[in-house]
Amino acid sequence: MKLIKLSLAVALAASVAFAQEEKSEIGVSANMAIASNYVWRGVSQNQDSIAVQGGVDLDYKGFYLGVWGSNVNFDTDVSIELDFYGGYSSEIAGIGYDVGYIQYVYPKDTKALNFGEVYVGLSKDWDQFGVSATYSFGVETDDTNPEDYWEIGASTSILPYDIGLQASYGDYNKMGDNYSIGLSKSFEKFDLSVAYIDFSHDTDSSSDEDNVVATVSFSF
Repeated sequence: MKLIKLSLAVALAASVAFAQEEKSEIGVSANMAIASNYVWRGVSQNQDSIAVQGGVDLDYKGFYLGVWGSNVNFDTDVSIELDFYGGYSSEIAGIGYDVGYIQYVYPKDTKALNFGEVYVGLSKDWDQFGVSATYSFGVETDDTNPEDYWEIGASTSILPYDIGLQASYGDYNKMGDNYSIGLSKSFEKFDLSVAYIDFSHDTDSSSDEDNVVATVSFSF
């Protein structure tokens, strides 16, 4: 009987240890930011006003789920954007890849604005330099039939100041293209960044935009 009890105790301890180990592999992170403007793919989403943003992410062995939100202003009753996303990221032969789905939700006007995207991303990092490319396939979920979007980017570090330099170029099919160039600096739990972002409409030059966006973000 003692042997059986001992065996059961060992089995229980092993099960608890395994469960704790599995649980510890689930990562939880959160972020919050205050930006001078919410610019998405070159276009302001809140009439060039201050944006308060934040999100929560869960990850487990490359799989991830998350939600992110921001205030918006489209001259309608809509005041909030919520993004729900999930996917899987890993790397093969030093090349990172990321495949997932994101749903853009706008409470109070869901039929007119909601849409989704399936995205595929590739990236490669060296010591002080990195490149990336993403293609997003528009998915009609309500009344919006979104166009596809692709973007390429590059980043490096300005030594010895450890200041990040980022640049990107993207094209939104049948809408316009955009580019950005920015600087960033990390201080433990928070980051500072400033970027110049330009958008050129495909057919209507009056819809062109250029913005300078400053952001303070926190992660925890």
